[in-house]
Amino acid sequence: MFLQSFFSQNGNQLSISAEQGSQFAKQICNDYNPIHDVESKRFCVPGDLLFALTLNNYGLSQHMRFDFSGLVPADKELLFPEWKGSELSITDSREKLYLNVYREGEVSQEQSAIEHLVRSYVEFSGHSFPYILVPLMQQHQVMINTARPLVMYQSMSLSLDQLDISSPEVKFLDAKMEVDGKRGNVTLQFSIDDGEKAIGHGEKKLVLSGLREYDQQAMDQLILDYEARKV
Repeated sequence: MFLQSFFSQNGNQLSISAEQGSQFAKQICNDYNPIHDVESKRFCVPGDLLFALTLNNYGLSQHMRFDFSGLVPADKELLFPEWKGSELSITDSREKLYLNVYREGEVSQEQSAIEHLVRSYVEFSGHSFPYILVPLMQQHQVMINTARPLVMYQSMSLSLDQLDISSPEVKFLDAKMEVDGKRGNVTLQFSIDDGEKAIGHGEKKLVLSGLREYDQQAMDQLILDYEARKV
């Protein structure tokens, strides 16, 4: 699979360097969040890379949910155990939990379809800022701290009507945000299509921390700075 250059493997342990995580975020997801910069003191492995590695290792199930429990630092050795039953926990050697995965239904190991789905989903996911999140913040007249922006990946779920698919594509449907003090809970809903046929749906949940009153000038500058990072 195309993920080979984004991780190192030793038995059932996988590790991701800062360079590998940063390249995945920028090259595959088009995600230029500073937290994925190699030199960032707060560097963390993209959650979308953990999602992709899970499908790469275990296949695609009809119904799946991914609950993220902590930020993965660079070079952390993660255990990808044999999957038995409906639930899987990805931890480090000290049993610190980073990801819980749940699955139901049939399982497909068709690598071409899995790669199509992964590429389409992570591209959709990587475009959350500014194209989806900024209009939501403007609507609710709140925004993240532009000096120290923090958007956390909470969970993702998907449900497929069938696994006999060839080129699944994720398409954005709707977004909503609930504001609770300085915290914003965001839900992004999407469909999964194969050609002209809708074959599934899903949602991604994010947490926005440190919310404050919306400032258009500050937000405009944040967007400019973000877009400049792509050059």
